[in-house]
Amino acid sequence: MAGETKKLRVAFMGTPDFAAPALQHLIDHEEFDVVAVYSQPPRPKGRGHQVQPSPVHELAARHDIPVHTPKSLKKDAEARAQFAELELDVAIVAAYGLILPLEVLEAPKYGCLNIHASLLPRWRGAAPIQYAIWSGDAESGVTIMQMEEGLDTGPMILKRAVAIHPHTTAQSLHDELSAMGGALCIEALEKLLRDGKLEAEVQDDSLSCYAPMLKKEDGHVEWSDTADAIDRQIRALNPWPGVWATLDGKRLKIHKAELVSEHFTEPPGTIIDHIGHVACGQDTGLRLLEIQPENARRMDIAGAYNGNYIDVDKKFG
Repeated sequence: MAGETKKLRVAFMGTPDFAAPALQHLIDHEEFDVVAVYSQPPRPKGRGHQVQPSPVHELAARHDIPVHTPKSLKKDAEARAQFAELELDVAIVAAYGLILPLEVLEAPKYGCLNIHASLLPRWRGAAPIQYAIWSGDAESGVTIMQMEEGLDTGPMILKRAVAIHPHTTAQSLHDELSAMGGALCIEALEKLLRDGKLEAEVQDDSLSCYAPMLKKEDGHVEWSDTADAIDRQIRALNPWPGVWATLDGKRLKIHKAELVSEHFTEPPGTIIDHIGHVACGQDTGLRLLEIQPENARRMDIAGAYNGNYIDVDKKFG
């Protein structure tokens, strides 16, 4: 391929906000011809439940790129045939959300490359960003990998790391990795265009962990956990599914908290004072900063006390 002027024929397969920067990078690059985009079908969103296309779908439509929204590629033979007819050089996949059968993975000349939001093989699965924070990892990152039939098991082509800081949230890390993924994808394709191949490193399966899809129940605080663990949970599950506890039989969301050096011997979950300290496991403490009582707006801790939503000596469940 070196020395040729022929553009790479590329299909992009992605759905949420995370994937959109990569598609924009591909559109902006004059040596890549994005001939088709695949995204999950439009779904009802918002309070009005109006059916809306995905962020990737909307971006592609603005640039007049044909968009395909099959409900399944595994079960839809016509959709698989249509994909093969594109005669692609490569497909880029980022948070698409559908299983790609072998027939699809092997259709492009150079296969399908995935933008994965983890330093593989560390976190495989649906929620690598959240689990990296929740588990206390010092860093996260993006891996460009050659896709195969296994779940995030393919050979690694490029990796780039970012530090996870004490105030990193899932949203802030998502945004950082989204931008990084778009740039790293272009780096991989430029290398493919230049060399006609991509070197890849096989993953060590023994180093992998599974990051399953998050559920609302994951947000329930266990106050017997240490303050450090609860702080990581709050940051990892922000903004979704969010972290919550119960007080006086009502659910209360915890949007923001901070670790404190004080030690508390009260039972875990006990509200210590009017500035929001709460006793946690192993005599550790956490200070609540922003909460949202049931059927109320988000507020700081002073507003919660003034509104009689919380009080000293009460105990969270």
